[in-house]
Amino acid sequence: MDLSGKMLIAMPGMGDPRFARSVVLICAHSPDGAMGLIVNKPAPDLTFAGLLAHLEIGQGPSGRDIRVHIGGPVDRGRGFVLHSPEWRAGASTIQVPGGTGGRGPREQDGFAMTATRDILDEMARGAGPAQALLALGYSGWGAGQLEAEIARNDWLTAEAAGEVLFAPQDAGKWAGALRGMGIDPLTLSAVAGRA
Repeated sequence: MDLSGKMLIAMPGMGDPRFARSVVLICAHSPDGAMGLIVNKPAPDLTFAGLLAHLEIGQGPSGRDIRVHIGGPVDRGRGFVLHSPEWRAGASTIQVPGGTGGRGPREQDGFAMTATRDILDEMARGAGPAQALLALGYSGWGAGQLEAEIARNDWLTAEAAGEVLFAPQDAGKWAGALRGMGIDPLTLSAVAGRA
C-alpha cells in the first residue's frame, strides 16, 4: 500500500488529540514509514510576516501572505511549504503525487513540497507558486504504524484535492474532505465496528 499523495481524514474517535479532526496530506510513504503534513491546524499567534521577520527575510510591497499551520508534532522548528506543482526549486522540491492540485482537470497533477528558504524569498517578493501553505513540523509514522492506525479505524483515506488542501478556511477542511468522499460528517460515529 502506497498512500503518497492521499489525504488522511481523522475519524471522530481519533485517540490522539493532536490529530483530532485533522486532514493530512501524505507526502511520502514506503515500507519504512510515512511522512505527511496536517493542512487544517493553523499555528496560533504566528503569521507569515512574523516568520519572515524572524528569518530576516524582507517582504516586498507585493509580498504574499500565506497561512502558517502546525504540520505535525515532529521537528516543529522546521518549515515545509506545500504548494501547487508549477513552481520548483530544483532538487529541493519534492513532487507529491495526487489529485489535480486544485488548478483544473489534468493540469499539473499532484502537489509539491519545498523545505528550503528560496521559496520563502520568492513569496516574500510576491512570486512563487500559485497556491501554498506553510507547515511547521510534520507528521511521521514508523514502519507499519500508519497501516495499523488505518486498520484500527483512526483514519479514512481519500484522493487528495487541491480545493480542500488550499481552501481559504481551515475550519471547513475536515468536513469538506468528508463531503468529497460522499460522507455527511454528522453521520460518522466515534465507535468503529467490524462486519
